[in-house]
Amino acid sequence: MTQFQSRVNTASEEFERNRADMLAAIDTLRDVLDRAATLSDKALPKFQRRGQLLPRERLSRVLDPGMPFLEILNMAGFMVDDPDRETAVPGCNTICGIGYISGVRCMLMVDDSGINAGAMTALSARKGIRAMEIAREKKLPFVHLVESAGANLLEYKVEMWMEGGTIFASLARLSAAGVPTFVVLHGPSAAGGAYMPGMSDYVIGVKGNGKAYLAGPALLKAATGEEADDEELGGAEMHSRISGLVEYLAEDDAHGLAIARELMQALDWNRLCPRMPPAAYEEPVLDIDELAGIVPKDYRQPYDVREVVARIVDGSDFLDFKPSYGPATVCMQAKVYGMPVGIIGNNGPIDNAGATKSAQFIQLCDQSDIPLVFLQNITGYMVGTEVEQGGMIKNGAKMIQAVTNARVPRITFMIGASFGAGNYGMCGQGYDPDFVFSWPNIDIGVMGGESAARTMSHVMLAGAKRKGIEIPEEQIAAQEARIIDIFNQQSDAFYTSGRMLDDGVIDPRDTRKVLGFVLQTCWEARHRKTCPNTFGVGRM
Repeated sequence: MTQFQSRVNTASEEFERNRADMLAAIDTLRDVLDRAATLSDKALPKFQRRGQLLPRERLSRVLDPGMPFLEILNMAGFMVDDPDRETAVPGCNTICGIGYISGVRCMLMVDDSGINAGAMTALSARKGIRAMEIAREKKLPFVHLVESAGANLLEYKVEMWMEGGTIFASLARLSAAGVPTFVVLHGPSAAGGAYMPGMSDYVIGVKGNGKAYLAGPALLKAATGEEADDEELGGAEMHSRISGLVEYLAEDDAHGLAIARELMQALDWNRLCPRMPPAAYEEPVLDIDELAGIVPKDYRQPYDVREVVARIVDGSDFLDFKPSYGPATVCMQAKVYGMPVGIIGNNGPIDNAGATKSAQFIQLCDQSDIPLVFLQNITGYMVGTEVEQGGMIKNGAKMIQAVTNARVPRITFMIGASFGAGNYGMCGQGYDPDFVFSWPNIDIGVMGGESAARTMSHVMLAGAKRKGIEIPEEQIAAQEARIIDIFNQQSDAFYTSGRMLDDGVIDPRDTRKVLGFVLQTCWEARHRKTCPNTFGVGRM
């Protein structure tokens, strides 16, 4: 392979304009993400009165210091519960991510009880289900730091209740798959939430604050007339002595987290997975910070995706596969932290040659057990009489068949446009990539707003012509403006990630680190031995 020779002029007006636009998007991302932590931290006096740690402090204490933590679904719920972009808070009152506990790579879920007592939001269940799905697929012990008021009955929606059941089914499937599940009961876990500890393999309860009951005192009084103290009804100490729900009783939050770390160490989970062979690698020669200035805000402005790849892969070095055949679809062989990858990116729409080239490339990577990385900046498949006659449908189908059925890890980054069937062919969310992340600059949807507007104008005019009527230009202009506005409102990363159409939004300059982390996660999953059983571990 030969080191890529960049043609980017970092002193150009174009680069500076692109960089300013991208940094503005990154600043917006950071501002939005900071809202959850800021709001949660305001509850500190309440936590101190109860002798508790704030949720993010709990997360920090249970994780290995200095080791990476990859937050996932960081934008989940944004603009769903609160449609106002300026005040909406992301995260669904939970923090989810992959990190290390006592040297073990784990999936963690932390109830952010500093926000509305950790009550569930519209997408809380879906976020938890996705986290457990990743945990099961990647064989990651699932650790849940529990303190939640449960469902907000004042904002009851029947679908939230129905989805909630899937959470408990997911816990059962994890246990049955041989993947251990843990709960640290820091605070209340009521009603259906009581099954979080009830369905977990190991439960650590914090004395005084930790509680679990199917019906809290208020519901119990309403349902049966019985009055009971919440401690005798569901306190951690009671569960450790009488019900048997709690295996380990902790004196306080810090003690509970220390027990979790000791327990993870005692399981010696890493004995079931060989160490990843060490591999020598070089950092990219080209500065990854320059990614902020390469990709334009306007997806219609061309750039060479190789410039992005050269700032992510080892030594800025890759091998271009069939570069002159279907050149708008770029297929590259490279390494990331010494791990081989096949990369597919876009320098334009996918044509017949690009579709068949990428289908072949995917199959070759699958044959050699090389993970696939998709860098989406795609407006779709090429259209027109010539390409249709050339077999665009069948050739596009070849690519989608290959994308769908590849057995190797598939990791997708949306870095620009992601429109229509182009999203499908480039392994969008509907194709179950192992992970999919967005940059904050993306445009995503069935098509761009302007294309949708022009399409509907043609439809309107054709219909009017058949009826022999004329439509005023101002009516057409008003319809186009309305369609563009509808599409634009739903097309950016903040809106789509809020609806969980990815696994989170990242700073483009973190792409290499994120890619390396998830590649290692996938490798461990494929090499880890587990001991599945029929039903999971039943509580005694």
